[in-house]
Amino acid sequence: MKVAIVHDWLTIYGGSESIIRIIHDFYPDAPIYTTVYDKKNMPDDFAKMDIRSSFIQKLPFAKKKYTSYLMMMPYAFEQFDLSEYDLVISSNTSCSKGVITGANTLHICYCNTPMRYGWDFYHEYIGPKNRFAKFLIAWMMKGIRQWDRLSADRVDVFIANSDNVAKRIKKHYRRISKVIYPPVRTSMFQISDIDEGYFLVVSRLVPYKRIDLVVEAFTKLNLPLKVIGDGSEYKDIAAKAGPTVQMLGRVDDDAVLKYMQGCHAFLFPGEEDFGITPIEAQACGKPVIALGRGGALETVEAEKTGIFFDEQTVASVAEAVERFNKINFDRDYIRAHAEKFSEERFRKELKEFFDKEYEKFKQGKDVEDFS
Repeated sequence: MKVAIVHDWLTIYGGSESIIRIIHDFYPDAPIYTTVYDKKNMPDDFAKMDIRSSFIQKLPFAKKKYTSYLMMMPYAFEQFDLSEYDLVISSNTSCSKGVITGANTLHICYCNTPMRYGWDFYHEYIGPKNRFAKFLIAWMMKGIRQWDRLSADRVDVFIANSDNVAKRIKKHYRRISKVIYPPVRTSMFQISDIDEGYFLVVSRLVPYKRIDLVVEAFTKLNLPLKVIGDGSEYKDIAAKAGPTVQMLGRVDDDAVLKYMQGCHAFLFPGEEDFGITPIEAQACGKPVIALGRGGALETVEAEKTGIFFDEQTVASVAEAVERFNKINFDRDYIRAHAEKFSEERFRKELKEFFDKEYEKFKQGKDVEDFS
């Protein structure tokens, strides 16, 4: 069986790239097709893989400004010749599922989300833009949305990373999908009975994460908060931070573990497709205070491993923190809950699914029948 792997871009290592690494472990001879590959920003083991980038790789500033070439990405993925492969596995958040495969090739897509800026979060993305930019983006995105919808029909089987994403796939692509939760490194985040009294955020500091709400709420409550992460919003968020808020910037994995093990609770104020950091915190036995939307509803148990707040407002966050302080949580139960999302579980479920679907495909059976 000849296998190819397809990914949107390999420019920084994150949750979706960890999935690519695991799939490549299953099929170590499989080449990885992608728009842009930035070797400097990826783990060393990726340099040993057969990574085949598109023509976008050679365009100006592509490694840093790859999203600027969104309009070219459908064409770029369609130029990859995958006719020699029996199984093509795409990992998709943007355009990678749009590769063209033949009738004798099974195409399975692990969908982290349908294109956010084309569908569910379109108005949030264009909101801050000026009038001309909004007009230009609206004109471009109409064509991208049409292509995105049509290219979904090229996928034989969809895997969703959560029930939340499965609903989006059904809404935007009119397709059913198998839910397999992504891997979380729970073995790296050992349970801890240390509680140094501070609350913690670990996140990229970008607008939709809404870390600003947490910083303002804890400044108002005069409670200790540590914020780990960097991004375009760092300066604006830091300007809102009072004396009890500590901005730590980027830190290494060992430091993240140390701060998670020492915190009182973990804050998660953004709406995410899934959300890995709340599970890492729970693997340390720490409860989570999260927005009651998106993937958090699947990873946090209300009143058992954390609590939810309803609105993305400072007042709603502050009220949740005050309510949280009145609840006693069982750290052993929280840790056991986190294990449901372990990397070992993911590897087993995903490989079994690949093998089962490919066998059905060879026998001419309905690969979209998950019963």
